[in-house]
Amino acid sequence: MVERLLAWFAVEGRALPWRGTRDPYAILVSEVMLQQTQAARVVPRYVAWLERWPTVDALAGASTADVLRAWQGLGYNRRALNLHRAAREIAANGWPDELTELPGVGRYTADAVACFAFGRAVLPVDVNVRRVLERTGGSFDHTCAQALMDLGATVCIARVPRCGECPLAEECPSRGRRFEPLRRQGPFEGSFRQRRAAALRALLDGVDPRDEEAVAALARDGLVPSLPD
Repeated sequence: MVERLLAWFAVEGRALPWRGTRDPYAILVSEVMLQQTQAARVVPRYVAWLERWPTVDALAGASTADVLRAWQGLGYNRRALNLHRAAREIAANGWPDELTELPGVGRYTADAVACFAFGRAVLPVDVNVRRVLERTGGSFDHTCAQALMDLGATVCIARVPRCGECPLAEECPSRGRRFEPLRRQGPFEGSFRQRRAAALRALLDGVDPRDEEAVAALARDGLVPSLPD
């Protein structure tokens, strides 16, 4: 399975800008942006982010308000706050051996940075990798990480996998199966998430959002007190 997977990846792998670097800061930025956001949306924002803050020290020196403004449109603003806090910790103390000690860095993100930046022999398991592992029952190591991610994102997709395009289909016990739909988040339009986003934009622009409930929710997430920074 491994040989077929890597041969497929050599031809079909996605050309993503963070795959051309071993800089742990750049990889951390990409992984945080990719949490719950599709890669196609992340690419231009990642490039713009690194143009503005090319190093961890540059981001650490930025104001929280500027960081949140730059994050607008990516959603889940706590990710931006945690990335900013992580940058400040790294700038002050260096990269910790256990990356989950950084704000907002869970097991997957820590493993991704460890693998792609520091060359550690650990397989980062995100939702796409887990899907491939569970369906194929295959055994893969860290050298297959990006190939597994791309296979899960483009071929071994959630509901109706494209088994006819899969390099592992011949030995896959799940070949031809269909899967129950995942519970989807409700539409953004008209949601409380939209109200929160509008309130945050207003606060960043120095305007009264006139939405006390949304502002209270932002405050609970630590967003409102951070703005005057």
